[in-house]
Amino acid sequence: MRRLIFPLFLGLGGAAVLVALCVWQVQRLQWKQAMLAEIAARLEQPAGALPAAPSAEADRHAPVAVAGRFGTGAAHVLTSQRRGGPGYLVVQAFETEAGRRILVDRGYVPEADKAAGFDQGPVTVTGHLAWPRETDMFTPEPNLARNIWFARDVDAMAAALDTEPVLVVAAVPTGDPAPRPVPVGIDVPNNHLTYAITWGTLAVFWLAMTGVLVYRITRTEVARG
Repeated sequence: MRRLIFPLFLGLGGAAVLVALCVWQVQRLQWKQAMLAEIAARLEQPAGALPAAPSAEADRHAPVAVAGRFGTGAAHVLTSQRRGGPGYLVVQAFETEAGRRILVDRGYVPEADKAAGFDQGPVTVTGHLAWPRETDMFTPEPNLARNIWFARDVDAMAAALDTEPVLVVAAVPTGDPAPRPVPVGIDVPNNHLTYAITWGTLAVFWLAMTGVLVYRITRTEVARG
């Protein structure tokens, strides 16, 4: 029996850790599903007024409608769309009737239309407040000489276009002609079910290997006895 103590400790202890990880991922899955349901419900709400001081914590995905006209200055964000291929998202300064200057993501244009002119308004932009999570330490700096950005960095774009650090992603066309809207969607990954299955499967295999090891030790001891 003394020869079985360490294998049993290692096998049962390791399985317990793997099962705990599986349970944790199931709990995370339930939390994530509730969060995604809340986001989906918010996206379907009627558009309201632009908050006086929007924040990413309180107002992410909030539907808004804001009247005004597009001002000078735009940032072109390199992208690719299934319908259209390589192109740009046109993020443009927008001057509201209330005298504020914000950013509006008007949508997608093909690469060939980068320099095209678009309707400036007056228009009511209907869309959602967004703080895209698109930048990290590997994101290249924008090529300001060619006006090519590689991510929607709200703070950097606001500084470059002299606006508030507030971005509205248009859900409907913002003029005629205008870029094709790319509305806000649910961009939160939810892989917790896969993780839970992975940890649960590893726990089963860990216990199976432990059983095989214990069986072999037991047979060896019986053969010696």
